[in-house]
Amino acid sequence: MALVQIVFSPTGGTGKVADIIAGEWEGSVTRVDLSDAKTDCSKIKLGQEDVALIAVPSYGGRVPEFAAKRLMKITGNQARCVIVCVYGNRAYEDTLVELRDIVEKCGFHTIAAISAVAEHSIIHQYAAGRPDEKDAEVLRGFAKKIYRKLMDDEPSASTLEIPGNRPYRKAGGAGLVPKATKECVRCGVCAENCPAQAISRDSLKTADSKKCISCMRCVTGCPQSARKVNGALVSAAAMAIKKACSERKEAELFC
Repeated sequence: MALVQIVFSPTGGTGKVADIIAGEWEGSVTRVDLSDAKTDCSKIKLGQEDVALIAVPSYGGRVPEFAAKRLMKITGNQARCVIVCVYGNRAYEDTLVELRDIVEKCGFHTIAAISAVAEHSIIHQYAAGRPDEKDAEVLRGFAKKIYRKLMDDEPSASTLEIPGNRPYRKAGGAGLVPKATKECVRCGVCAENCPAQAISRDSLKTADSKKCISCMRCVTGCPQSARKVNGALVSAAAMAIKKACSERKEAELFC
């Protein structure tokens, strides 16, 4: 049994959650980075005996469209999978059920699902510092329970109940497009690492608004902290979701 970790994590929060879970399972892990534009997902083909941990962030209660398109190129070959959605303490709405639909169209067999919280990628005061040690303890417990299920020689047919709605909620637009500040030294790290290739090396000041997915990788990854989003728009967004983010949400397991 080979373990394949398939993750879309532009700012690292989803990756941290996935690493905590996979860290409790035996054996080596092959990692597929969906946020790396150089990854050719069409060449990724799993075997029936393999196990995949597939993790994405929730963007407005949905699977990020960019991640969905990349996932759909992967061949599952009836490999068992655990799906994970990570959100910034507001809500994940239809993300898990949509992710299940996507991976099963790719040929995976979903045996478990997890929702978890990580620091909001845009409004950092929400879920700041998460996943924290309390989160890690809970996720490790989930991972051990799932691993016992994976060791079952004859897993039962999929009757997994996952929250969410079909049709899915309407997906929002990108909205917040980061721009370079005067601190930019034109190093090009943002262009090199942009998942959507929305930043041109020849024009680093802003991103192509038609390609930008507002993932904030260019903001968190800038060595000079020289990329920002509109502060007024961020403040307005923070106020809009303040009530929903006021209480700490906890990870959930569906198994």
